[in-house]
Amino acid sequence: MGSDQPVDDRQLLGLLKQASGDLGARAWVVGGYVRDHLLGRAQPDLDVVVEEGGAGRLAERFARLAGAGPPVTFERYGTAQVTLPGHLVEFVSARSESYAPESRKPDVRPATLEEDLRRRDFTVNTLLMDFDGNIHDRLGTAKADLEARVLRTPADPLQTFNDDPLRMLRAVRFAAQLGFALAPNLVPAMRQLSGRLASPVVSVERTADELRKMLVSERPRLALELLDAGGLLEVVLPDLAACKGVEQGGYHTHDVFGHTLLALGLTPADLVVRLAAVFHDVGKPSTATPDGAFTGHEEVGARITRAALERLRFSQKEIDAVVVLVRLHLRPVYYRSEWSDGAVRRLARDAGAQIERLMALARADVGASAYPEPEKLDELAARLATVLSERPTRLAPPVDGEDIMRARGIPPGPEVGRIKERLGELILDGEIEPSREAVLAYLQSHPDF
Repeated sequence: MGSDQPVDDRQLLGLLKQASGDLGARAWVVGGYVRDHLLGRAQPDLDVVVEEGGAGRLAERFARLAGAGPPVTFERYGTAQVTLPGHLVEFVSARSESYAPESRKPDVRPATLEEDLRRRDFTVNTLLMDFDGNIHDRLGTAKADLEARVLRTPADPLQTFNDDPLRMLRAVRFAAQLGFALAPNLVPAMRQLSGRLASPVVSVERTADELRKMLVSERPRLALELLDAGGLLEVVLPDLAACKGVEQGGYHTHDVFGHTLLALGLTPADLVVRLAAVFHDVGKPSTATPDGAFTGHEEVGARITRAALERLRFSQKEIDAVVVLVRLHLRPVYYRSEWSDGAVRRLARDAGAQIERLMALARADVGASAYPEPEKLDELAARLATVLSERPTRLAPPVDGEDIMRARGIPPGPEVGRIKERLGELILDGEIEPSREAVLAYLQSHPDF
């Protein structure tokens, strides 16, 4: 083939059939691709399980037929990966695994296909597809569980989760993504083994990756509810877990944790907004007073958020964006029609590139309470659109420190910054036109400014 054009599923199966026929190998597509195919969901990546070893040889033959580069091999695990335009195909020899107590890296040995299927995470991921597209249910329960939309482990969940604790988070993620229920014995097993999620058994990066997928799923609120039910919330998001039972009055109808869940469920599928919804009130437990106030919780929450996301090793760009939203989340909620245009401009300036996300967070925050004036956010959004469209903009002074030093004849120092900040405020309030000429003229005519 050798083309950069994406390979369609029919072509992939045809190439796999040819490669396995050439080698006399018994192989099957297994796992998420088969599951999602039956659910009508797109899944570009394929896992191929090869009976009686030979995954590497099959990967090499498939790569040659497909005109792909040589496979990337992982000899310890008996796996090989072939990358094609739009697809990643992973080949694995049927195997069984055993795990040391403090490691997710398994000791691997060859096994029968049935043994391989039983060591997998969930029955719905044990369905097989032959290269003619026919579905096979070797364990006899996978089709029924898929139709019932139930996540069940092929073995005792204590064994399945103890072998690979990340599977507890995968169960939550699949439930949130697919709308599946957890089998009754899964949550008790999670509670019993929740401590196994801690590093080094499960890396922070793997935990954060699962959390990302949960939060951008169609059911992020369900994900947090299941993390809580399984005793995993304290491990993954301890700062949010601390919000449980923290009562609040006013227009709030739930404790801080319940309010957070409601707000999260009202956010758009944007990772930064949803992270901000998760963390927006985490400063409340430590700022609560006997009279029900949470003074300064947004600043405390911003500090907690930064530390938590750094611990989870999110990117600096993501962390900075979420922290801005947590720090500013009350500003739109406190909006009143009496605000001056300068006050609206200050909000736009302070939020910067996060202003649309801030408004989305504010709508979710207000919607998760009994606040009586949610329509005021529409008014604020209209005013923000107006000030953001002003040309030239009033959100930043059109002069820099060098301009100020020349106009005033002063050396570098704190006074330059003070003058620039004050000029910015006057421009925001409409007292000086936002042009370089007008600002320099103001400096000339106000020598004591």
